[in-house]
Amino acid sequence: MGSKWLKRKIQVCLAIASCLLVVIFTSLSTFAQSSAPTLQVATEPTFPPFEMQDQATGELSGFDIDLMTAIGEAAELNIEFVSLPFDGIIPALQSKTMDAAISGMTITAERAQTVSFSRPYFKAGLAIAVQEDNTSIKNFSDLEGKQIAVQIGTTGAQEASTIEGANVSSFDSASLALQELINGKVDAVVNDGPVTLYAIKQAGLQGVKVVGELVTEEYYGIAMPKDSPYLNDINNALELLIQDGRYRAIYQTWFAGEPPELPLVPPALETQEVIVFDWGKLFANLIQGSTITLLLTALAFAFGLIGGTLVAIALISPYKPLRLLCRIYVDFFRGTPMLVQLFMIYFGLPGLFKELGLEFSFDRFPAAVLALSLNSAAYLAEIMRGGIESIDKGQWEASQSLGMSPLQTMQDVIFPQALRRMLPPLGNEFITLVKDTSLVAVIGFEELFRQGQLMVAITYRSFEVYLAVALMYLVLTTLSSFGFKWLEVRMNPLQRQKPALKT
Repeated sequence: MGSKWLKRKIQVCLAIASCLLVVIFTSLSTFAQSSAPTLQVATEPTFPPFEMQDQATGELSGFDIDLMTAIGEAAELNIEFVSLPFDGIIPALQSKTMDAAISGMTITAERAQTVSFSRPYFKAGLAIAVQEDNTSIKNFSDLEGKQIAVQIGTTGAQEASTIEGANVSSFDSASLALQELINGKVDAVVNDGPVTLYAIKQAGLQGVKVVGELVTEEYYGIAMPKDSPYLNDINNALELLIQDGRYRAIYQTWFAGEPPELPLVPPALETQEVIVFDWGKLFANLIQGSTITLLLTALAFAFGLIGGTLVAIALISPYKPLRLLCRIYVDFFRGTPMLVQLFMIYFGLPGLFKELGLEFSFDRFPAAVLALSLNSAAYLAEIMRGGIESIDKGQWEASQSLGMSPLQTMQDVIFPQALRRMLPPLGNEFITLVKDTSLVAVIGFEELFRQGQLMVAITYRSFEVYLAVALMYLVLTTLSSFGFKWLEVRMNPLQRQKPALKT
């Protein structure tokens, strides 16, 4: 009996010891994993097959994602991906809010002056995409004088800017540039070859083909802040992946054939070119953009004022169906983002009409004015309705007793008084509209904000450029504020009345 009890006691002690060992080893493993440095890696997930969002899981996937994850494992680094727009990646690295970036970024001498690059991890080049029925464009020289769409901040945008007589439109992503080509608004898209081919073959783009061969030979690199402590670790890990075959396996997961030979130093960095920041060119471009911003604002406000007046009158009319229809319009345009409305009008409507077999497209300027006007009219309608209803109803009755028609009463009695009360909120709406014009940059319209983005894409001096852009907006809104205050004084008879001369 005693021996059995002792044996059972020993078994229990061994079981407890085994559990303790498992807990200790698990804790040590977790501690070792958590103690590894975490790299925040920026990427733009609209660049398939390099980085994209998996529709089934919602997670990031692609060649760059798989490669960076493998580099993290080889270098014992925890990788945390952060989605950023492509033109915001280098500024994020400059400010050191990101530790690294992998986003199909071509190694160039200009970029290498502001960030550090790993050794090349991919060989690519630019390709020209056109519509299938296009037979006039076969190579790079055929693009002279043509309409070209590019992604802002890319080498494709830089190459396109050198083409004589070409009208280049910049978009925030390659997919928007290709959509512009599908809608027939440009003659060609200059973009990275693998991305363009993937979009055509895998994403089901219809009516688009790639002509000619790659117009340049480029190498992608992992970008990091200058003097990054992780540069050697990432280079060593990448070399290890290439030597042990893991790079080849990842490459063949996403591309056909064998991976090309990759140099330790790309040809673009063999000679360094010093870029001098040109303040004169910056302000010349910003003044040009300010002119377009003011033109957009003036036209959108004028059309919005006309539309808003009609909608405001309809909202206070006795006709219930008309009031309901106008209320739906106001609630829709006030309740949805202007950016969504802009995309619906510029990209959505031409695509919808094309599916219906109708040829229809918007140029950027009328599309921008239409979107801004429709949105502004919804807000102006409520301002004007409130101003009209603020006038005492007794004035309607008094005008009616004098034999005035409703139209005469509105024109000569009600509206002049209401307009003076509406001027402050109308001024606020005008100033808001000045700033909202920056949204049309997403359709490639080169107003004030877009001019700033284009300068950042070339110079990578984000703080100086965006500070200048902010000051230009401040000047425009301040002048607008003074203008509306002057109108308030001019339309107020009490303030315009000069004091009587003393006798």
